[in-house]
Amino acid sequence: MRFVRFGPSGAERPGALDRDGTIRDLSSVVKDIEGAALVPESLDRLRCVNLENLPPAPANVRVGACVGNVRNVVCIGLNYSDHAAETNTPVPAEPVVFNKHTSAVSGAHDSVICPPGAKKMDWEVELGVVIGRPCWNVVQSNALDHVAGYCVVNDVSERAYQLEMSGQWTKGKSYCTWAPIGPWLVSADEVPDPQALDLWLDVNGVRRQRGNTRTMIFSVAEIVSYLSRFMALQAGDVIATGTPPGVGLGHKPPIFLQVGDTMRVGVQGLGEQQQRVVAFDQEMAAAWSESERRT
Repeated sequence: MRFVRFGPSGAERPGALDRDGTIRDLSSVVKDIEGAALVPESLDRLRCVNLENLPPAPANVRVGACVGNVRNVVCIGLNYSDHAAETNTPVPAEPVVFNKHTSAVSGAHDSVICPPGAKKMDWEVELGVVIGRPCWNVVQSNALDHVAGYCVVNDVSERAYQLEMSGQWTKGKSYCTWAPIGPWLVSADEVPDPQALDLWLDVNGVRRQRGNTRTMIFSVAEIVSYLSRFMALQAGDVIATGTPPGVGLGHKPPIFLQVGDTMRVGVQGLGEQQQRVVAFDQEMAAAWSESERRT
């Protein structure tokens, strides 16, 4: 199944795409596309729903993040050897782990906000993994049994915040809107091999990133198993699994995002995102606060 969440920010409704690509409203069936809906028993029930009997979403409705109430966004850095090379970084012996704050989660087509003073904003197309069955110390051979589905993630970053300031990467990764997720959450049964997916990202119509998940240093199964050694992964947790080469930092000279730029981001079989970079203003902060108050 291809799950979506649609409607105004902070008031999204659960949905799924029918065979014709129409969004059908799942509100009468499930409260939201979030942790409780993503455990195996719930997904089995949802697969039995006749989507054609459900009302369609309004035309041209906003599509929100494909997972709601995300409690944890865990990211893997430098997980493609050619990306490590372009950033002049040694290939890691173990997964590089960091977090994005959950306030960074946004809809696939929402604007990406440039903070005041940011100079080195960058893009990163990634395969997103969404946990369904909770896991803690799971062995690699069983790890994929704990995956509910897959989605597109754009791990927007500010390289000066990430690399030129002291401390950890999180502050260069966590600004509001810097984790567009979706448009769809595609259930794992429709992705037979997560290590055989093309990824791409365009900036202003120019192809900047292209890659395939087969060149990951650490596979999805390895990542899920590895993370579960250090944390109990919960249903609805999102894992961003790393980016292929072509990030702005890797160009010579580097190329960074500017206000007005547009990114188009995709993963094979999981849909495409599109975001425009906009400047921060206080109205955005007020609107975000209001949407948070409604949730």
